Amino acid sequence: MERLLDNYFNLRVLGEFYPSIFGGFIITIEVAILTVILGIGTGLLLSVMRSFGSRIVNFLIIAYVDLFRTLPQLVVIIVLYFALPYAGVRLSPFAATVIALAAVLSAFAAEIFWSAIRSISSGQSDAAAALGFGFLGTLFLVILPQAIRLAIPILTNRSIAIIKGTALGTAASLPEVLGQAQSAMAIAANPSPLTLAATLYLVLFIPLVVASRWVEQRFGWLH
Repeated sequence: MERLLDNYFNLRVLGEFYPSIFGGFIITIEVAILTVILGIGTGLLLSVMRSFGSRIVNFLIIAYVDLFRTLPQLVVIIVLYFALPYAGVRLSPFAATVIALAAVLSAFAAEIFWSAIRSISSGQSDAAAALGFGFLGTLFLVILPQAIRLAIPILTNRSIAIIKGTALGTAASLPEVLGQAQSAMAIAANPSPLTLAATLYLVLFIPLVVASRWVEQRFGWLH
């Protein structure tokens, strides 16, 4: 037991490296928030654009969605951070990670929103037209509000899965919580920093998981 405490709960090591690891935790939160905002916002926009029925636009959106749903998140981060400079575009580790994760989330979000839109009964559109609503009015006032509520439970779980990829930002030298903990572990020759990082991950993700369960129960009657 003493060896376990010394290796994984060493208070001296935890106290020494807490500031840098907590700083990485703040960066992790910032990346997660921006990823969710940009990813879901872009996904919703893409699904709305598909609703207009343009073959060219739909083809491009489908290609985008299929591409980023297929590529591993780590590959996207590496391409953005290491390959784009050869094209004259340089991104910071923070920007590369956010854009990569947001692109992947937007692809899943677009498909989720689009499936929700298509699941709405055509009778809704007919009823809206009978009341004098045009295409845009029907889409934004009748179809989308229902589709968004249908999409929320699935989208919540997918968002949690994607933002766990913030740890992959270490490949682009992002000083997020896990990267800082690994550096601290190497310096201290003690894995206690990983224990602190794991605790901070729990602090971040347990409320999100609980919230996702509440969302599933709250909106479960819609399915």
